[in-house]
Amino acid sequence: MTFSLAALDPATGMFGIASSSSSIAVGNRCPWARAGVGAVLTQHRTDTRAGPLGLDLLARGYSAKETVDLLVAGSEHPGQRQFAALDREGRAAFFNGPQIESINSGCIGTGCVAAGNFLATADVSTAMVQAFEASPAGAFVERLLAALDAGVAAGGETQPVMAAALLVVDRHSWPLVDLRVDFEPDPHLTLRRLWRSYEPLVDRFVTQVLRPYELKPLINSALTI
Repeated sequence: MTFSLAALDPATGMFGIASSSSSIAVGNRCPWARAGVGAVLTQHRTDTRAGPLGLDLLARGYSAKETVDLLVAGSEHPGQRQFAALDREGRAAFFNGPQIESINSGCIGTGCVAAGNFLATADVSTAMVQAFEASPAGAFVERLLAALDAGVAAGGETQPVMAAALLVVDRHSWPLVDLRVDFEPDPHLTLRRLWRSYEPLVDRFVTQVLRPYELKPLINSALTI
């Protein structure tokens, strides 16, 4: 019950994922990314264990295709799983289990991959990739959000989506962006509003980890953590 797009920004080396679902906590279960390594999607009867395992495989030098093949081979119930991976070279792969009864699809683009299940139409994944590719010079997060919007516009799921997530990793061991929306109508719109609030603080939150004494207090703001 999820549709997602994972992508690599070749200009910065960032990996990012935008996801939406009719199921709660999609951001906790389905999108996985590691700086300098790659991204993994684990969806439909989600095997959350496949996220960190897939990233470990990518870190060991396996390609996206090899990683997906190994996730499938190691799964106890591969017929019910949907996997996708993107490696540091921008190569992508996906797998749709043959026992997934709902409409499901995957699509590979330039430095990106989309996958979804319980879809209103199989065109959702293609629409997401096309939206991401439509503005190659645009800001990376904006392209990810545009892909999510396109997935919704193409029909999204057969059930109303109630969760959305945005995950971006850069050069550090922690996510640069990890925003989540749960149990709200039109969560992709709320996710975009969250990004608008978070965007001005991204650099600050990195600086406070590496060089905290450089920070000045935020005036008239509760965001001083």
